[in-house]
Amino acid sequence: MDYVIGVDIGTQSTKAIVLRLDGKIVGQASAGYQVDQPQPMWAEQWPDVWYKAVCQTIAACVRASGVAPEEIRGVCVSSLYGGAGIPVNKEMRPLYPCLIWMDRRAADAVAWVNEHVDTEKLFRITGNSLDSYYGYTKMLWIKQHCPDIWREIHQFLPPNSYVNYLLTGQVAVDHCSAGNIGGVYDIDARRWSDTALDMLGIPRRFMPDRLVDSSAVVGELLPSVAAELGLQPETPVMAGGVDAAVATLAAGVVAPGDHVAMMGTGMCWGYINPEVDAANRLISMPYVINSRRDNYIFGGAGTAGAAVSWFRDTFCQSEVQAAAQSHGVDVHQLLERQALSVGAGSEGILFLPYLMGERSPLWDPFASGAFLGMTLVHTKGHLYRAVLEGIAFALRDNMECGQKGAVRLEPRLIVVGGAARSDLWMQIIADVTGYPVFTLKEEVEAPLGDALLAALGVGLIRDVNIVKTWSTLAERAQPDAMRHAHYDRLFEQYREVYLNLKENMHRLRMLANERSLSDCPS
Repeated sequence: MDYVIGVDIGTQSTKAIVLRLDGKIVGQASAGYQVDQPQPMWAEQWPDVWYKAVCQTIAACVRASGVAPEEIRGVCVSSLYGGAGIPVNKEMRPLYPCLIWMDRRAADAVAWVNEHVDTEKLFRITGNSLDSYYGYTKMLWIKQHCPDIWREIHQFLPPNSYVNYLLTGQVAVDHCSAGNIGGVYDIDARRWSDTALDMLGIPRRFMPDRLVDSSAVVGELLPSVAAELGLQPETPVMAGGVDAAVATLAAGVVAPGDHVAMMGTGMCWGYINPEVDAANRLISMPYVINSRRDNYIFGGAGTAGAAVSWFRDTFCQSEVQAAAQSHGVDVHQLLERQALSVGAGSEGILFLPYLMGERSPLWDPFASGAFLGMTLVHTKGHLYRAVLEGIAFALRDNMECGQKGAVRLEPRLIVVGGAARSDLWMQIIADVTGYPVFTLKEEVEAPLGDALLAALGVGLIRDVNIVKTWSTLAERAQPDAMRHAHYDRLFEQYREVYLNLKENMHRLRMLANERSLSDCPS
């Protein structure tokens, strides 16, 4: 019997599964950790946290599976979008934490690019625009603020590429992760762009020479690593890709048309398309299958589950305590019970979920969160529902931008991630977007896509459509016509309120940052 392992390094946890080729999961494990936020709008992680979690989860799921090591034929690791990636020296030692996708510190680098670079040419080459979200602006932040580190840098490695190096001793970057860096990758030629790198002042030597497909074999497990994981030495390790794209694959998206919202710490809504257009204000990168032809186009909100967690931890201590004292009741279930009695629109409350600035389509690192419309009659249930609605509005905002460039979109929306556990949230999303919402019965997400890439890489399967038999789509919510019409009007307010408050948001952010900004620590 043949098995494969899929591993996904997420923003707050790493998950691993052992999968049999008929789609049955025979072992799984997860490990949690935190994002370091030493200053407002900063978000960074040291890669040893990820590597430790990958080793821990692989070893645990192998033990849980009871599968003999020789029957496990391959491993594939995907990861969160690591922004600039991990700057390493010639000894492959990390020189600085990885500035991950949430990090918005590179505003001055964005200003420098706007002033010194032909951005229209840059956008044509890369299919992507300019924002502190993108890895190339984070690279320039290190160049500007950490010159001593900049001089020591040998390469920048995406999180999955760095972990794969520790597993195998081999360096390779998948096309999906390379494209997501933004301004350094030629989206048409599928290679690093010497022209763009020269325009930005980023040395070409920083970008690893070996670019591969997501299902390509990077190398084989080193003997010492294999012993720690409970696997055979020389087990092949595939390149992997960006978690949002791999989760989209896990949901059965193998060709243009289907579209998926991944709602975890942040939100990513994406689809497959042959063309890219930076003018649509979304993010483009090669897809994790057919990566020389197809593109993964997605939009992302900076906070989704993170906004829910912020609200819970900041305002809901009584519910947290009640859940801890109960048996089998989650704190979010208690909050949803309160929100269920509140009608669509939260009786006049609107929430802007820009708690870490905002990614697409606003591309505003200085945007901030807000509740509007509160009165003395409003309760915690109103506020909680408004949070869920605000994130749904952010999803719709990205979907409407995506519709401008998509060849076609299926008349249904697939949602994966932790949010899919909430019946209330799935109904709100259906009512806000106007799309029927489907979820996967199996809560596996990106690791299932990784397992498919592993099986492809070692030749165990050839038809990617098999992934559609590995999970089961379940209809969760149909849009209600009256609520959808009401949300149409509220969505107009959602967009208008941001525009009206934008200048005030920026001024407040500048005041808050005046005494908190600092350069790279010595």
